[in-house]
Amino acid sequence: MRLRHAGGETVHLGYCTNVHPAEDLAGILGQLDTYAVPVREALGSDLLGLGLWLAAPVAAELAADPTLRRRLRTELDARGLEVVTLNGFPYAAFQAPVVKQDVYHPDWTTEQRLTYTVNLARVLADLLPDDAARGSISTLPLAWRQPWDTGRADAARGRLDQLAAGLADVQRDTGREVRVAFEPEPGCVVESTGQAAALLSGMDTDRLGVCVDLAHLACAWEEPAEALERLRAAGLPVVKVQVSAAVEAADPEGGAEALRRWVEPRFLHQTRGAGCAGLADPADPRYAADDLDEALDRALPGPWRVHYHVPLHAPPEEPLGSTLPVLRAALRALFDGPTAGCDHLDVETYTWGVLPAARRPGTDAELAAGIAAELAFARDELVGLGLTAERTVSMGVTR
Repeated sequence: MRLRHAGGETVHLGYCTNVHPAEDLAGILGQLDTYAVPVREALGSDLLGLGLWLAAPVAAELAADPTLRRRLRTELDARGLEVVTLNGFPYAAFQAPVVKQDVYHPDWTTEQRLTYTVNLARVLADLLPDDAARGSISTLPLAWRQPWDTGRADAARGRLDQLAAGLADVQRDTGREVRVAFEPEPGCVVESTGQAAALLSGMDTDRLGVCVDLAHLACAWEEPAEALERLRAAGLPVVKVQVSAAVEAADPEGGAEALRRWVEPRFLHQTRGAGCAGLADPADPRYAADDLDEALDRALPGPWRVHYHVPLHAPPEEPLGSTLPVLRAALRALFDGPTAGCDHLDVETYTWGVLPAARRPGTDAELAAGIAAELAFARDELVGLGLTAERTVSMGVTR
């Protein structure tokens, strides 16, 4: 979907396909018909944005073969789908039975991560709609926080310089601008906007910036307007925003039984108590645990926010809640002004398949309906801030 900000900017809103397990081209094309087209139809929209996740093997295949890229672009166009952003955080096997810390490997100290991301940029340049201003790719915030030392930091900085050069090559070859956005996440080298300002400043900000995931922002107990101002002051552009919400427990002790229903084996659910707010290290073990079961066993002081993406329109059952107030405050800070604070928005609830059993979709149709409901929620929040649906022309048809 496309919306128009009062300042004249086009704001792209879509959903991230890392909720689906496909890791080859045939599977990706299949998921378009199984999920994306039903989502678009449920929204009553002629055009739906996708934040595609391409695992490393299929990204390499597409980057090496312009015929395959043209085929993917044709298949998207035929279904009323467009891609302006890719999720380049998971490298592969993101919907495997157990992911946990594997999602942070390979990290930005490695050649593999650099090659994967430049491959994504080359693919995205050919997928971008002709009238799109630019493309974006979100990626991990350097690495998991341990181990990390001066040698690894220097290696990562070298990779970022190589990345900027690779993006310049893509733009020279294709005429299309693609930017890469580092996404602060609980437990990583860069978890907070303060750490982003300290560790990412000095990189090529014409091509590199930050992806603000609103669930992650909430888990770091950051106040959205202050966090965004911190990035601006550091000269770090907000390239992409992931519109997401996390689990919140005002009273973890009283809500322990409900929280136990959210413990699951696939993903890490980093948990942060309010005591971490404003700390230079939000992962301070006095207030932080790397997974929800650990937080419960250690009885961290509350209240808690848990890195568990929940459907925007369906908060957890009481006594739990979600961080929707943080999401709304962030959207106000980004869009309630003379210009749009970001033009690429992705709804990223990748956890549908591991929600507590009573909340988990049982069929493909139920999952598509849930994704559509989330997108409708996000669209309505933006419209409430004054954005309007934009008419577009694609394939000769006014949408």
